[in-house]
Amino acid sequence: MTLGLAILDQSTIASGRGADEAIRETLVLARLADEWGYGRYWLAEHHNSGAHAGSAPEMLVAAIAATTRRIRVGTAGVMLPHYAALKVAEQFKVAEAIAPGRIDLGLGRAPGSDGRTAFALNPNANEAAERFPNQVMDLLGWLGDGLPEGHPFRAVAANPQVPTRPEVWILGSSDYGAQVAAYFGLPYCFAHFIGERGSEQVMGLYREGFRPHPGQPGRLAAPHGALGVFALTADTEAEAWRLYRSRELWRLFRDTGRFPPLPSVEEAEAYPFTEAERAHLDRLRARAIVGAPEQVKGKLEALAAAHGTQEVAVLTPCHDPAARQRSYRLLAEAFGLTTAPLPAAAA
Repeated sequence: MTLGLAILDQSTIASGRGADEAIRETLVLARLADEWGYGRYWLAEHHNSGAHAGSAPEMLVAAIAATTRRIRVGTAGVMLPHYAALKVAEQFKVAEAIAPGRIDLGLGRAPGSDGRTAFALNPNANEAAERFPNQVMDLLGWLGDGLPEGHPFRAVAANPQVPTRPEVWILGSSDYGAQVAAYFGLPYCFAHFIGERGSEQVMGLYREGFRPHPGQPGRLAAPHGALGVFALTADTEAEAWRLYRSRELWRLFRDTGRFPPLPSVEEAEAYPFTEAERAHLDRLRARAIVGAPEQVKGKLEALAAAHGTQEVAVLTPCHDPAARQRSYRLLAEAFGLTTAPLPAAAA
């Protein structure tokens, strides 16, 4: 089976440029991805971050859906404990009205921020996180399943009423989200770029625990998995590794609890790494999906095969927006993408 190829965009803020520029770069890349044949374009959610500008992915979904023709557009994801399930259902029904049959609603349980910011977004966020499966059930109900008899909001409709519904995904970086996705019969995406440890076991747990829902709208008859993966390519392997240096330094910052804008390659080359930091980065380099296009294609296919997943959503932050666009263009060509629409996960 051909591996499905998607883009995961965090609207990364680059050093020396503003968050507003990051948002505009996202809009440009999405239109190009539509032309190049990518199957999906997913937007991340982060709050109180100096590194990522995408604090309201539902707004970017609407903007991109309105300015593209064929690509599926969605979230990776909406951090559901921050919000009322009814409001999320209404937002994505509006998106369906804008682009019928092209909307993905990826749901996550993580805060996408620090604890103080999560509290500012929703003072009951901790309690809501514990109720995540109930929130998912309510959301599915408002998207078309209907709320059960005796539900206090059974008579409340999620508007607008539209003939199609978004494709709901569960996202995560642990076995919790995999179990939720399996229980509800939904597709699952593992955030491999956040943490690789145990990823194959998590995907195995998803497949083993999957409860099929054949013929039920919005649910699956069989498991359907994806990986969110960092990957970077360029015209040559050497150029790809050169571009990687800025991501490498940013990853070092992240692993030590700092989230600044993405540094330039020149800033990374001038950074005074300690021996311990270089050793840490060498371990990351050994597993990094970086290289010439065919090398990256092979690594992505091998990774997906090892995890039993049908799709990969590729994250490629680059300081130079032209280099990022070039990476995605080369990857599309390596995979032989066409402009044929990507079918939804098999119901």
